[in-house]
Amino acid sequence: MRITPKTPEVRVPKLVGLMAVDAREAAAARGVLLAAPDRPDFRRTVVDYVVRQYPLPDTEVPRGAVVTVWFDFPEGEGGGGAGVNEPRMPGPRGGGLQRELDEPGEPYSVVGT
Repeated sequence: MRITPKTPEVRVPKLVGLMAVDAREAAAARGVLLAAPDRPDFRRTVVDYVVRQYPLPDTEVPRGAVVTVWFDFPEGEGGGGAGVNEPRMPGPRGGGLQRELDEPGEPYSVVGT
């Protein structure tokens, strides 16, 4: 943990992409506090990743200011769940290579009979 000098202004760290536990440590090292409106149990949150923050990184704020972080995207905004592929489109029709072959029959024609 890095201890910053006791200046009245500090820069907000980049918290997006960090796990909750790491975001809390980074904020404490810079001298800011964290709030998470989408996590009432924020103090116990450990492995969720920060997806947004306000104020933005490198913004100068007074020491002890609150930085708000979010762990989920709001409804309708970029994110969503990973791996949700429903409804699925129907697959290709049956037949495959069989549809491309000639009709079965005699492979060689007999000449001169």
